[in-house]
Amino acid sequence: MKKLSLFALIMLLSAPAVAQTPEETAAAALEASPIWDGHNDVPIQLRGRYRNVIGDFDFEDTSATGDDHPSGRTMHTDLIRLREGKVGAQFWSVYVPASLPEPEAVQAVIEQIDVTKRLIDRYPGDLVLALSADEVQAAVVGGKIASLMGMEGGHSIGSSLAVLRQTYELGARYMTLTHSKNTPWADSATDEPTHGGLTDFGKILVREMNRMGMLVDLSHVSEEAMHDALDVAKAPVIFSHSSARAINGHARNVPDGVLQRLPDNGGIIMVTFVPGFLSEAAREWNANRSAERARLAALWQGQPEEVSMRLDAWDVANPLPKAGIGDTADHIDHVRDIAGVASIGIGGDYDGIPFAPDGLEDVSTYPALFTELARRGYTQSELEQISFGNMMRVIRAAEAYKASVAALKAIETPVPD
Repeated sequence: MKKLSLFALIMLLSAPAVAQTPEETAAAALEASPIWDGHNDVPIQLRGRYRNVIGDFDFEDTSATGDDHPSGRTMHTDLIRLREGKVGAQFWSVYVPASLPEPEAVQAVIEQIDVTKRLIDRYPGDLVLALSADEVQAAVVGGKIASLMGMEGGHSIGSSLAVLRQTYELGARYMTLTHSKNTPWADSATDEPTHGGLTDFGKILVREMNRMGMLVDLSHVSEEAMHDALDVAKAPVIFSHSSARAINGHARNVPDGVLQRLPDNGGIIMVTFVPGFLSEAAREWNANRSAERARLAALWQGQPEEVSMRLDAWDVANPLPKAGIGDTADHIDHVRDIAGVASIGIGGDYDGIPFAPDGLEDVSTYPALFTELARRGYTQSELEQISFGNMMRVIRAAEAYKASVAALKAIETPVPD
């Protein structure tokens, strides 16, 4: 072998390392820290499509599920695409409609917890139920997808701390305080306010969730309820699937005044992929379409076919503005600028939305978003925080607070007379 000259050796050793491409940076980040997604609605798809009878349901590949939906929608999620998307941990939403009376909602959410556990049990080579940070870590190290559950909407506990505690015992690890409607103790972002945020019971509930180690999820709640919860919370909060209101004015998004409080609380906003929450043009289109539907219904009373025909014509003349990967990254950039990288997570809301942004069509596409973030200058370390590390820090902090108040007894409230 020919020896290198001293000069050649010096030049070789001093040559700059070849910079990673954005694709390589994203791939390295997701290999080290896979996606921990805050919100996926597969369980309500099982209820709506199959009435929770899943013996013949193939979660390995759901690409043929369009025939099982009235509008022909194919599911966004299956095991093949979760692997392609580098998902290592998933909060499955055990959502039930906010229109249900509270007693029915309690029954329905228990049914959703049950079907989620049955789905996990059917695929032991891919999924494992995780009830703690250590169990999430063990699942990821073992090459499985850690499966956690989050309740979407406080109506699911029937205004009962006892039910709240029992859903925790069944495995729920976060609860969204409201969904689309107010509860008797909290205002929703998308309902007429009646409480001015949280009632006294709502504040007690936040304290009890902290004591138990259950994460307080502030997606869907009003801005006043966000602030009330942050005033009370002793552990980090999450927004399991929301984006930035400064970029898109939808009420479901988080205003800067709340984002500014996240660093002190230690909480995170898991930026969502709902097109109407990402693109301001899409939000305005939705509002204009609703107004047009109302106008047509007033003009053509008792003639639903005429209304439908004319609304179809309006749709053709006014195509929906698309949202894409760039819009999603813009929201992440804004959260970083206001609250810092440590306040960012990912909450796709797949299978809870009819369609996703261009380039983020299903759960296989998370790497495309991380490539865009790397292209915008996010480092591998920052991407690892966003994908997994920030959520792990939050859940460990919630568990640490629970341990620190282990001597406290459960908060008692009287049942109705």
